[in-house]
Amino acid sequence: MKNSTPTSSSVSAPTEIELKLALSPAQLDTLLCHTALAAPPEQQHLANTYFDTPAGDMAKARIAVRLRQIDGRVLQTVKTAGHGGGGLSTRQEWEWQVPGPQLDQHDLAALPPFEGSLGTVISALRPALRTDFIRRSWQIDWQGSHIELVLDEGEIVSGGAQAAICEVELELKAGKPEALWSLALKLAESVPLRPSDTSKAARGNALGVQQWSLPEADTPAQWLHRATVALDAYHDSGLAEHLTIAQQALDTLAAHPQLDESTHRDAQTLATALTDNGQPTSAYGVAALTLAHRFAYQTTLR
Repeated sequence: MKNSTPTSSSVSAPTEIELKLALSPAQLDTLLCHTALAAPPEQQHLANTYFDTPAGDMAKARIAVRLRQIDGRVLQTVKTAGHGGGGLSTRQEWEWQVPGPQLDQHDLAALPPFEGSLGTVISALRPALRTDFIRRSWQIDWQGSHIELVLDEGEIVSGGAQAAICEVELELKAGKPEALWSLALKLAESVPLRPSDTSKAARGNALGVQQWSLPEADTPAQWLHRATVALDAYHDSGLAEHLTIAQQALDTLAAHPQLDESTHRDAQTLATALTDNGQPTSAYGVAALTLAHRFAYQTTLR
């Protein structure tokens, strides 16, 4: 649980840095046999309810308001939109314990995201979607950093529709973000997986209205992000058009004139490494993470 207590609008949020990776349920045993996960995990059942207004104000602002029931406690969480790509996201997060399964509107109103116009819609917040999953977590010391690796298995239910949850999240607890990339690449060498840029809340919002919006692209990093989000959409919607868009984005990336020789080679690998049903091969995961890491590094240098 985050240590900040939202008692006033001056409270600063902890920054959450994590790398999200999706995988097929068929690859779970391969992941669980990885040497990085040799220690017995902690296991918890997490039942989550996300809130929004009838007009969808939280979804439009890309803010998640959640109540989580875990180990006899109820936690209230607020997350801002993640910034990043290729599975890596950085965002602000507030979390605190509440007495029961009702939103703490008073402390919610004290948070910076609700200081403006969003503060006027707090009373209209209602349950909008839920996620229910088993979380297994490992504490990993990796290259001088401390990382929490979690494996989530369950489902999203929104608007009468359902989608499976099968994903890994690597959260940096102490140390440098470089360690996240390094551990993810180590996993990808033997476990077919892919970066995911869509949060559970965003997936549920799209599922509920059966509309999956995709980002526009121009730069190589944007084309990779578009392909990643399109794959997220495909696996939740089952619509072949999203898989086609993802492949087109990967092909465009591979042909982009701004790529150097090494990046071009990885992009070409990426464009040919998906299976016919949109599942990643190990080659896909390694190439996608290598490119995402390189693009993130180049962005940092600017």
